[in-house]
Amino acid sequence: MAVVIICVLLVLAGIVAVIRWGDLSVQPPPALEADAATRPPLGLVVRRYLWYATVALTSGFGAGILAAGAGGRLAMRLLAVTAGPDAQGRTTEAAEIVGRISVDGTIGFFVFVGVFAGLLTAAAYLLLRRWLPGGRAGGLVFGALLLVVAGTRVDPLRDNNPDFSLVGPPWLAVTAFVALGLFHGMVVAALAGRYSRALPLVGAQPRAIAAYAPLLLLIPLFLAIPVIVALGFLAILASQTRPLLAVWHDRRAVAAGRIVLAAAGLVALPGFVSALASILNPT
Repeated sequence: MAVVIICVLLVLAGIVAVIRWGDLSVQPPPALEADAATRPPLGLVVRRYLWYATVALTSGFGAGILAAGAGGRLAMRLLAVTAGPDAQGRTTEAAEIVGRISVDGTIGFFVFVGVFAGLLTAAAYLLLRRWLPGGRAGGLVFGALLLVVAGTRVDPLRDNNPDFSLVGPPWLAVTAFVALGLFHGMVVAALAGRYSRALPLVGAQPRAIAAYAPLLLLIPLFLAIPVIVALGFLAILASQTRPLLAVWHDRRAVAAGRIVLAAAGLVALPGFVSALASILNPT
């Protein structure tokens, strides 16, 4: 019961974050804008990359705890409760026991599902936010994109997941996980928008250094460090290439990016609908 109460409180904290900060867009730090024909100083590019990495880590970790972690655990609990007596005590695909909610299992779920999903989606949000609608609609659209593009191909709405035939009525599972996906996207956007206003560019001042403490989260994620470093080199290379800078600053790039996102969603939509139909009407 204590685990459920903690998860409820965390989800409520996520709802408060969306209400308070959901309309905040990501605000880059001062002096980040550069003329399309001018290469920004290398030191500024490195500091900018560290800034974005820290915003992604912080908002991703927060969303992974408040939404994917706590919300996912509550959804699983809801489906276990509504599964009926025949499902109780049976083993799920993730080797969990239906009807049993343990502290160890919850911590593992938060770390390996919630935080991992949070970090990936926060990085994706920062990359795509330029082409998303402004305000609260941006987080909602981002959550919808996550569901349509990845939700039925990875999780939580993968139609070949045997757990859908084990726990809860299918309609409740679909409703819960669709709501969770939308909620997660909105929490990511809200936390990224709020933290971007509090994080300065890294500098020599103790406060500016301490603000980057979230980078210490990379220590247990050491396998991700080479990827982050490689992406940093790519960012530096792109920042020193005038044609790429010109394209990035061209207003037509915004329209083109939105067209690409819309096309990706439309291409993935039939598979998403098919997966939901398969879950709702198992053969």
